[in-house]
Amino acid sequence: MTTQKPPAPEGPVEIPETLSILPLRNSVLFPGSIIPIDVGRKKSVRLVEEAISKERPVIGILTQRDARTEDPGDTDLYTVGCAARILKVIKLAKDNFSVILQGVSRVRILDYSQRDPFIVSRVQPVPDLTKPDVELDALVLNLKDIAKRVVKLMPELPKEAAALVDSVSEPGQLADLITSNLDIPVEEKQEILETFDLKARLRKVLAFLSRQLEILKVREKINTQVQEEMGRNQREYVLRQQLKAIKEELGELDEAGGDLDEFREKIAKAKMPSEVEKVAQKQFDRLKVMQPSSAEYTVTRTYLEWLVDLPWSIRTEDNLDIENVRRVLDEDHYDLDKVKKRIVEYIAVRKLKPDKKGPILCLVGPPGVGKTSLGRSVARAIGRKFIRVSLGGVRDEAEIRGHRRTYVGSLPGRIVQNMKKAGSLNPVFMLDEIDKLGHDFRGDPAAALLEVLDPEQNNEFSDHYLEVPFDLSHVMFIATANMMDPVPAALKDRLEILELPGYTRHEKIAIAKQFLVPKQLDEHGLQPEQLGFTDDAIGRVIDSYTREAGVRNLEREIANVIRGCAVKVAEGADATGLPPIDEASLSDYLGPQKHIPEVAERKAEPGVATGLAWTPVGGDIIFVEATRMPGKGNLVLTGQLGEVMKESAQAALSYVRSRAVDLGVDENFLDKHDIHIHIPAGAIPKDGPSAGITLFVALASLLKGVGVEPTVALSGEITLRGTVLPVGGIKEKVLAAHRAGIKTVFLPERNEKDLMDVPEHCLDELTVVFVKRVDEVVERLLSGESAEGEGEATPPMPPPTDGGDLTQPSAPA
Repeated sequence: MTTQKPPAPEGPVEIPETLSILPLRNSVLFPGSIIPIDVGRKKSVRLVEEAISKERPVIGILTQRDARTEDPGDTDLYTVGCAARILKVIKLAKDNFSVILQGVSRVRILDYSQRDPFIVSRVQPVPDLTKPDVELDALVLNLKDIAKRVVKLMPELPKEAAALVDSVSEPGQLADLITSNLDIPVEEKQEILETFDLKARLRKVLAFLSRQLEILKVREKINTQVQEEMGRNQREYVLRQQLKAIKEELGELDEAGGDLDEFREKIAKAKMPSEVEKVAQKQFDRLKVMQPSSAEYTVTRTYLEWLVDLPWSIRTEDNLDIENVRRVLDEDHYDLDKVKKRIVEYIAVRKLKPDKKGPILCLVGPPGVGKTSLGRSVARAIGRKFIRVSLGGVRDEAEIRGHRRTYVGSLPGRIVQNMKKAGSLNPVFMLDEIDKLGHDFRGDPAAALLEVLDPEQNNEFSDHYLEVPFDLSHVMFIATANMMDPVPAALKDRLEILELPGYTRHEKIAIAKQFLVPKQLDEHGLQPEQLGFTDDAIGRVIDSYTREAGVRNLEREIANVIRGCAVKVAEGADATGLPPIDEASLSDYLGPQKHIPEVAERKAEPGVATGLAWTPVGGDIIFVEATRMPGKGNLVLTGQLGEVMKESAQAALSYVRSRAVDLGVDENFLDKHDIHIHIPAGAIPKDGPSAGITLFVALASLLKGVGVEPTVALSGEITLRGTVLPVGGIKEKVLAAHRAGIKTVFLPERNEKDLMDVPEHCLDELTVVFVKRVDEVVERLLSGESAEGEGEATPPMPPPTDGGDLTQPSAPA
């Protein structure tokens, strides 16, 4: 390390018109300040080497706007800087100098005259102009006063700092001295450097210094509080040690530390797996040597309590009597044969193979069909504990897996919490509303459930809080959902899905008589012999006061009727003399009917057809209306239709136009007319391809002038070649048709297999016609013959000669 050329004797510094510019990073040089800097950039090294060859070298110092810029240009530097004298140069290594600079005067950059090998610019010095002024003197006094108070609160500053502040008399020099020593951002220091007006500069420095003073006051207050707390804790520790020594002398304290012996006994009784027991023993040994007043003591003790309270080896005995299981399931729920059959199968396999892992079922169906209550019934049937967790709206992955113990107030996730609550290793665990899980920046709880619901992994489920494996393989998980679309594919793959479609009218009457009416009578303090419902009355409630796939609203309306009767009994009426509830008396309790069957009011008229739709809460019927008016051949679609349904309407119109002659309609029907298709209930979005055949029938009916009976409903996707493709949701659609009073249903031929799930009594009251091509529909509905008519059907119209038939089935709608 060598020192270059010592500085020349002191004297007035002349600032030339042009200065070599040295860019400065992360710092601002003020007039009068002396700072050391390291120079290592090529241009800066070249500048320093040339400057020290001159007598009393003066250079310009400009701060970079962005410290990350390696080779700054004109726009990367501020336009106001400081002329500086080089006091000393120390060569640290090749192309690396340590330079000590002294600020001389503010300078403003006029223009840049050279950029290589380093920047040279014309500058204009900006000296401070001081005039006698009372306000200026007052600002100087305030600044000195606050500066001395700041110095007192900063012990790292030398005592001479206060004297230095007092010794400065020039306002500008005082402001620059204080700013250069303030811990404020570079941008704020540059703002002070660029403020030429002395009063404005002093006010800005005063604001920065006042802020610094407030920060120091708060820091001093915090330090005092911390020191007091530390002193208190130290005193408490000493007193506790003395108390412990006294108790040991008196023989009142055993070596284990009092109640800690309980943990040793609980660890032994829990019969944990060996690796878990090692962790528990290690935490117990740590707990014994901790001070009860420390925060770590509470965390460790809480963790140990969770470990010893979990049911590591406790199980309930399964009821393997298959007949008893069937009886209990039938007592609690009507129908639902699929689920009952699956539970009986599981019990049968458990009887033959006791170590069989628990199934992971998912009950999917509309609201009110008994999914949640079925879980409780299953637990009762097989003699297990029942736990239910609602997952609706859960967005945090930690809700499933828990928080790590590093966080204050951390706890295990809901799975482990409820296993502790169950107190058994093999409960029936219901995950309710699994389709309503959310996810955000905190993680995806559905992804956390993948391990829980995977039989190959859940025997070593890892909770973030426990950090030891927990066996969930003996748990019978039952998830519920209204629809499976929102459930991620990976999670869906781990579930055994059992669909629970809506109930028929016949089933609802049976459920009301066996379950709903007795339950509501009991809840309202009445006996079954005091009040009864006729079958016609329950049927009227179903038809006129509810419209649902389940029975939740039906139960609510029955409760309304029973409450009305309870009021009469409470007012003194003879409880034994209450007449049974029949159709005539329903309106006294429930008011006018809420739902009027639309099918009954409609008449056969051209341009109207009835379709079937699938919804998340069961099936429903829809009406398609078509009309023609003068226009230019446009197709107008209304009723809040989705893209797929709009394309189905366009396909139906194209097929009608291509077969106009065969259908017996004018080929030029669109030349001077517009077609308008509307599907009522416009506030409800509608989509899917299954309305294709209904749209076609409505158009053909309009153009042929032949009406379609309102008791006929259709569902199926059509192609441009007239093929009727299969669709989904057949059971829900057929049940909806039965509920709505439809008599005849047209379905795609390939959907015949899907009728196996439809109850027999529904099929007995419906005529189901399977069709392969739309021509068959035209022959049956638009040729003047009855859809239910007997006899051999007329041969269908020949297919188009310009293409083949589509045979690839569409995805279920």
